[in-house]
Amino acid sequence: MLFKKPHPKLLPRREFYHRLTRSFIVGGVLILFSLCIGVAGYHWIGELPWIDAFLDASMILSGMGPMSPLHTDAAKLFAGIYAIYCGITLIGTTAIIFAPAVHRALHRFHLEDSTRD
Repeated sequence: MLFKKPHPKLLPRREFYHRLTRSFIVGGVLILFSLCIGVAGYHWIGELPWIDAFLDASMILSGMGPMSPLHTDAAKLFAGIYAIYCGITLIGTTAIIFAPAVHRALHRFHLEDSTRD
């Protein structure tokens, strides 16, 4: 209990929804930022048209895989690094978005256990 004070009550719904909204916004900004990096990289390094760069970046970011063939070594290197980044970002963004709901569920179970004692 060094970092967090124990709360005997569950967070009110209004504050919980506020936390949930903030986590969705942070997750959305992270996804948008990652998509912009991918689109710019595929356009300038991979020499793809903007729409194809968007398609490839969004497919990699969602975990589906690339659509367009890449012809230069620099483009292939970028695609590999971007794919690794997207894998980590996908896991991190999922954690950011679902953290308030998981925290609330665990807190609720803890409250139920503490009231039985």
